[in-house]
Amino acid sequence: QVQLVESGGGSVQAGGSLTLSCAASGVTWSSYSMAWFRQAPGKEREGVADIYTAGGSTYYADSVKGRFTISHDSAKNALYLQMNSLKPEDTAMYYCAAELFVDYRKRLRVNEYTYWGQGTQVTVS
Repeated sequence: QVQLVESGGGSVQAGGSLTLSCAASGVTWSSYSMAWFRQAPGKEREGVADIYTAGGSTYYADSVKGRFTISHDSAKNALYLQMNSLKPEDTAMYYCAAELFVDYRKRLRVNEYTYWGQGTQVTVS
């Protein structure tokens, strides 16, 4: 059974950095799509970044491209999101998600991912 637990959220000033972590158990690191999503109050959940654990192909939302970096460490069963140059509009609950495989045409679509963590709050002021 896949279980995902996020950590690393917090409050930061605009222009600052944070690194989110997702401890993932039950994931086969050679065959999963892993992703970060976020949801701000009153808004729909949106995809931020996705990575194929086999091969390391990444995909980013336009709003974070060049500022955020997704990575994973299979030895530590961990997914990361390095966030730089943070803006107030990045404020949201951030969620880790996993799916056995997501077709490249459907990456970062909420309904393509089966497994979700509980989220970690990021506040940028």
